[in-house]
Amino acid sequence: MPITQRISLLGSTGSIGTNTLDIVRKFPGKFQITGLAAGRNINLLRDQIEEFEPEIVSVASEELARDLAGMLGRKWANRIHTGREGNIKVATLDSADIVVSAIVGAAGLLPTLRGIEAGKTIGLANKETLVMAGDLIMQAARDNNVAILPIDSEHNAIFQALNAGRRQDVHKIILTASGGPFRDKPLEELWDVSIEEALAHPNWSMGRKISIDSASLMNKGLEVIEAKYLFDIDIEDIEVLVHPQSIVHSMVEFIDGSVISQMGVPDMRIPIAYALAYPERLRINLPRLNLPEARDLSFSKPDIKRFPALKLAYQACKQGGTLPAVLNGANEIAVEAFLNGRIRFPEIGFVVAECLERHTRQDINDIETVLQADLSARRQAENVVAAFGLRSSQNLEVKS
Repeated sequence: MPITQRISLLGSTGSIGTNTLDIVRKFPGKFQITGLAAGRNINLLRDQIEEFEPEIVSVASEELARDLAGMLGRKWANRIHTGREGNIKVATLDSADIVVSAIVGAAGLLPTLRGIEAGKTIGLANKETLVMAGDLIMQAARDNNVAILPIDSEHNAIFQALNAGRRQDVHKIILTASGGPFRDKPLEELWDVSIEEALAHPNWSMGRKISIDSASLMNKGLEVIEAKYLFDIDIEDIEVLVHPQSIVHSMVEFIDGSVISQMGVPDMRIPIAYALAYPERLRINLPRLNLPEARDLSFSKPDIKRFPALKLAYQACKQGGTLPAVLNGANEIAVEAFLNGRIRFPEIGFVVAECLERHTRQDINDIETVLQADLSARRQAENVVAAFGLRSSQNLEVKS
């Protein structure tokens, strides 16, 4: 079997990254890893390097690079790169055919853009790239004749379902959401949920940040914005439905009333394999969907009072410009603050809403405007988080 895809993998030690490597492992003659970019988990990265033998790798810092070089030996001294520039080197590697963009958060934006500018096919798992700079990214893809193949399960499902008809005949897109661990929890009880409860997703195994976004439904809000740009569809024609079973991964409704869904077991290796081998399908030997065992498949509208993040995402997308970048940057800071015990779960949404309210919208004509909006949002969010923390401590003092 000849090598058909040489892969640069951004975010190799995360959930999407490790699942991508599992697909490569199953088809060693078909796929080859040329570059790996990770963050701080150099022990896992070392194992990946020894198994897949990439040309170059990237880690978060110079210190980690020295530690990794010490593990690997002198021959790796000039093949380990660091930080954002290191990620860009991996994304633009001459030998790579496809860049799998699986870095979490805004850090994935520039490497993905540079990969597009270098003419690489993009396997997109970093939704923030399109959330922050959708118009710029899609224009860059057109200018460089680059295909963007979605890896997120929902967008991959839409990508597959769209093959059932013409784009001009699409009535709407339906994104499904599991509802996360708090879909049935009373609103007032959300103030007391623990970090561990928020991380306990009922169906999917994901990283910490994405797990919290799923619990707040911000993840679905970001996916709505991603879908708008990826599929060139009006925001009003994107609907979100809560589907607790995570069997129907998303749907497309056409103008004749036909609704086409993509279904399967909740395993990220299915959309990853489809993106890597597109338009071929691979026999990846996963458990098959057993519909009699799945039994009832239910759908309901999301509770916006319990999940205000979804409403904020729609609002930011409708207003456009720099507001989606602010939404994302503020959310990243708020989620980190929650994971560090500085704010309570519902305050994530309050931080984001406050930052959106304080921001003066700008049109986006270049990537620098996006990056500046992101930086401004993060600084503002830190101030809001600090204010929430001060208020909480004052309340404790009053109670005592």
